[in-house]
Amino acid sequence: MRILITGGAGFIGSHLCKELVKKGEQIICMDNLLTGEKANINELLSLPNFQFIEHDVSKYIDIEGNLDYILHFASPASPIDYLKFPIQTLKVGALGTHNTLGLAKAKRTKFLLASTSEIYGDPEVNPQGEEYWGNVNCISPRGVYDEAKRFAEAITMAYHRYHKLDTRIVRIFNTYGPKMRLNDGRAVPAFIGQALEGKPLTVFGNGSQTRSFCYISDLVEGILKLMDSSINDPINLGNPAEFTILEFAQKIISLTKSKSKITFEPLPVDDPKVRRPDIAKAKKLLGWEPKVEIEEGLGKTIEYFREKLI
Repeated sequence: MRILITGGAGFIGSHLCKELVKKGEQIICMDNLLTGEKANINELLSLPNFQFIEHDVSKYIDIEGNLDYILHFASPASPIDYLKFPIQTLKVGALGTHNTLGLAKAKRTKFLLASTSEIYGDPEVNPQGEEYWGNVNCISPRGVYDEAKRFAEAITMAYHRYHKLDTRIVRIFNTYGPKMRLNDGRAVPAFIGQALEGKPLTVFGNGSQTRSFCYISDLVEGILKLMDSSINDPINLGNPAEFTILEFAQKIISLTKSKSKITFEPLPVDDPKVRRPDIAKAKKLLGWEPKVEIEEGLGKTIEYFREKLI
């Protein structure tokens, strides 16, 4: 297949590029490098079935030749990024999704949207299933990401219904692994970086808020299964094993054998109190569930960051 992956130099996008190149697919990676890093795809640049195009998908996209699939992963994806780039986040969710859907329509190709668990906002149910409509403050600072993805889902389903486009939507819950940015503000790289450098681990609030963490190889496997499926409605992918942030910080300290302490800072505005996926739909329809235990995944991620810090 000839596949366009937008945001392909980002954390998840680069892992998808690598896996699909390995499978022999022809990959076009498009990224404006706002939050993605070319280092993530360096090993692929010399391969004959890989092409990199530096471009902002919020602007008109022109790809010569046929396409078999478009995977739209372009977007800032961590609070530190979408608070720094609020307008770009909204534009890539709206204009970027519109442009990539238009390209999919013109090329008569399949389309997969990377959505997010953030569309559930600060949920009033736990775990969160696909039928839950969410609890989102649309005008809060982090609302730019929530609403960008909610709009992206809406226009994707509109193209599916009106233009009969063959679309998929994956709602991605917290994912971690190598190729994350050390300073991207998310819990895994933040805690690991602080622990390896012997700094205090910063926990927001009292640490009682919960998160669940899926290792990148499990997520990629789920996305590939969704690509090959005929499921047009949104589907959750994530690991339902739930930790409080305080428990998670303590686990990082233990696994890194760090002497770091834990400090507490005020909770950010509209920070979700719980975040845990209901993956019953993915289990039933895709035959997918995560396999990598948290200690194994964190061990690989810690080693990656340890090398980055040398």
